[in-house]
Amino acid sequence: MTSSPPARRGPKLGELLVSCQLITQHQLNEARRLQDQSGEKLGSVLVGMDYLTVDLLLESLGRQYSRPTVNLFSTDIPVETLRLIPLEKMKKYGALPLGVSSHRFRVAMVDPNDIAATRELQFILGISVEPLLAPSFQISAALTLLEKMEGKLQAPLLGTDLLKACARRTRVSEVRTARLEELLSRMLQEEASDLLLVAGAPPSIKKNNELVRLPGPFLTPQQVIDYARKLTTEDQLKRFSQDRELDFALTLPELGRFRVNIYRQRSSVSIAVRPIVEEIPSLKKLRLPGWLEEYALKTQGLILITGPNGHGKTTTMAAMVDIINSKSRKNVITIEDPIEYLHRHKSSNVNQREVGLDTESFHVGLRHVLREAPDVIVIGEMRDPESFAIALQAADTGHLVISCVHANNAVLAVNRIIDVFPPEQQRQIRVQMADNMQLIFNQRLVARKDGSGRVLAYEKLTNSYRVKNIIREGKEHQIRALLQQSMEDFRSLDVSLAELCYDGLITVEAALHYCQDESFFKELMRKGRGALSAKPADQTLSKPG
Repeated sequence: MTSSPPARRGPKLGELLVSCQLITQHQLNEARRLQDQSGEKLGSVLVGMDYLTVDLLLESLGRQYSRPTVNLFSTDIPVETLRLIPLEKMKKYGALPLGVSSHRFRVAMVDPNDIAATRELQFILGISVEPLLAPSFQISAALTLLEKMEGKLQAPLLGTDLLKACARRTRVSEVRTARLEELLSRMLQEEASDLLLVAGAPPSIKKNNELVRLPGPFLTPQQVIDYARKLTTEDQLKRFSQDRELDFALTLPELGRFRVNIYRQRSSVSIAVRPIVEEIPSLKKLRLPGWLEEYALKTQGLILITGPNGHGKTTTMAAMVDIINSKSRKNVITIEDPIEYLHRHKSSNVNQREVGLDTESFHVGLRHVLREAPDVIVIGEMRDPESFAIALQAADTGHLVISCVHANNAVLAVNRIIDVFPPEQQRQIRVQMADNMQLIFNQRLVARKDGSGRVLAYEKLTNSYRVKNIIREGKEHQIRALLQQSMEDFRSLDVSLAELCYDGLITVEAALHYCQDESFFKELMRKGRGALSAKPADQTLSKPG
């Protein structure tokens, strides 16, 4: 048994197509940009973008590889033939058995010049192999169908079935005419947290912390640009071209309010859209602890809401502002990027300033905030030393400051604020933190066990006498031991996750994904629910020195 000698590959496919005037140079450039995003073969990308038909692609590939080709859309493969090669080998070599012709076994392959693959397929089949070139997207779709039918392969693989499976790829024009509103409606119907539009992938949503791809072909770079133009004004487009990223809020009368972020990645535009709930939810509706109201109504100090992106920090902060607005008479100044929740003036005045529209940046807005007679200062996010310094100064001079900080736990939040300053200032910052911090509330939204949404797990750190001393002395690493005691003033995220497991709301696997100390969490689960309420003997972790 011998295989055909490897054929010499001709000019590169892109250049061949342009020289034959089957596509333009501009179309080739667009396809290459999309190829960089998707990792697909160039020919498959060109077919998906409607720049090339399957027949023309096969003709060009045959010329490039000097190999015979096969269109799997017009080929039916019997069950007996499909059973001759194990599925793992088909996937390994990108190959599909077609049947015997002229004493040789015809095999469709992504790379018919792969000599090692051809030799192993000959060994498996026990007959000389004739490799035929097929488009990679056709073979990929065929293998996906076979994988779904594995163990139940009863019917032939029909070319018409394969055509239906690939139809989403070969009709990109449908996405070009699809309305953005339809994608936003789908996100709302699915109760997803985000809509993601990225070149090289289908439109996607984030649901219960997981990415879900919507039906449809890969988006092209131009399609994403078109979506961006539909979402923005002329001025916003100018800002985006200068800054290469844009964050803003958008209200669509029939759909609601959205937070939109447009950014560049790998020389193309990407978009993330997040729905904003118009009604500000209560602590009870958010399953937030009722004691947060006590902190929201304090007259001064620093409250930090921490956690990763997409885990509800802004919503928690909005709920606390609504408590202040409803139950006290204060002048509230917020600096947000963008404004997500709109607060009506109730018992308090709530002045909402948006970065880019009402003030140049967070630290510029904060630089003037003390002249605006605030009682409460709300900062959407602290990002730089100037913002941290002004926030601490405001808390130190009798104001209540509430802000979001990206940090995975309470200890890291303290460290992040201190470490952002140069060493010569850190001693002063430690003293200000120790004197003015009221609460660090770290939160996660964890997928429910029944798939009905997400549920809140949280970590609480209040500024007790011992915590003050620990921060002053630079021994923040000891705070974790305090949290693990699960005392009234200290509550570990791991304890919260364990409670949700015992209540049957989340799985242990989901909890392990978010827990801070895996050994401690597993010990809590081993000991049972009683361990969550038990208060161990007090341990002196540090002494004022």
